[in-house]
Amino acid sequence: MTGSTMLSHDKRTIGQRELVVIVALLMSLNALAIDGMLPALDEIASELGAAEGNQRQFVIAVFLLANGLGCLVPGAFADRFGRRPLLLLSLASYSVFSLLIALVQDFTMLLVLRGIQGVLSAGLMVVPTAIIRDQYEGDRMARLMSLVSAVFITVPVIAPSIGQAVLLFAGWRWIFVFLALMGGLAAVWVWVRLPETLDPAHRQNINVPVIVRNMRVALINRASVGYVLGTMLLIGAVFGYVNSAQQLIGEHFAVGELFPIVFGATAAMMVVSNVVNSRIVERFGARRVSHTGVLVFILVSAVQVWASHYRPDSLAWFLPLMATNLGLLGFLGANFGSIAMQPFASIAGAASSIQTFFRMFGAAVVGLIIGQSYDGTAQPFALALLICSVGALLLVFYSEKGRLFRRLNPPAKPKA
Repeated sequence: MTGSTMLSHDKRTIGQRELVVIVALLMSLNALAIDGMLPALDEIASELGAAEGNQRQFVIAVFLLANGLGCLVPGAFADRFGRRPLLLLSLASYSVFSLLIALVQDFTMLLVLRGIQGVLSAGLMVVPTAIIRDQYEGDRMARLMSLVSAVFITVPVIAPSIGQAVLLFAGWRWIFVFLALMGGLAAVWVWVRLPETLDPAHRQNINVPVIVRNMRVALINRASVGYVLGTMLLIGAVFGYVNSAQQLIGEHFAVGELFPIVFGATAAMMVVSNVVNSRIVERFGARRVSHTGVLVFILVSAVQVWASHYRPDSLAWFLPLMATNLGLLGFLGANFGSIAMQPFASIAGAASSIQTFFRMFGAAVVGLIIGQSYDGTAQPFALALLICSVGALLLVFYSEKGRLFRRLNPPAKPKA
């Protein structure tokens, strides 16, 4: 498909570039609801009476856990009623609960509302993947997902700076007002421009046996499950970084108000690597690129463990290694996800739901454990990086039956 290709099953038309941007925006809203909070955690905890230390991390962790849990629901409904209705419902929930959180006066109530918001906005993670799978498959899908990732990962890069900028002129509550505004703007864009991409022939019935059957099929497939759980471990390591970043970088490495810049500098490597991946994945194949990436990730993580013990207070060691790890995710996340979705064209919504649930909820649990293990040093986090990356490699071995670097779908020959 070219940049001007019409998406079927709807009278609306949208080009490939606009599709990439709008899908990236939808997926990035949840990232904004996570990373935009980081500079405000101290102020939120102080004003609402939360205890000091690791408890402030629950502002992030609760949303991540709820968002992952909520991913079980929207895919099945998107397979029945279409992609657009689920997106609009998720966006409305995102904006309404952002405004409610802006008015909260109690830390426990804030966590409750964050949890509800995370569940109801989970469609923003599930449905965009199904939309891409409706139109593309294989290495072509991996390329598009890399382009989407390159755009939406820009949000975690700049989100702490956005939060910091809001704090310069107003209190932390205005960060949530900003989230509500972004959700509203995205809803208008979806309503006006995004076509319905679900093929009517692929509509599924809404009943428990059908939903369970479709999710079970998507979950137990050997060629898929290792990539799903491997992604869960790698994203879990990143969530552990996000949960503890303000303490680790801002306090342990004492960067203070420069935290948003330092955090953004490491995360920016994911943008670069996703762009590079989008240019090479169709040539070399998603498996070859991602298998190489996970092996290098293990090597860099081993060096990170060494540095955490023998250069424990050196930001000059930590930052380049962390930036490299995050950069390598650009060669893993989109490719792993595309490989995992390959067998499920007719149940893309249900497959996206169950896979995103394990990736996001499982990763949130892993990230919470890693974040809560913070002891004032980088050592627990560095060890977690190594364990998660080795685990991901073993899971890929399982899905690939012990053979790496295979290419199952070579690139199509160019037309004469």
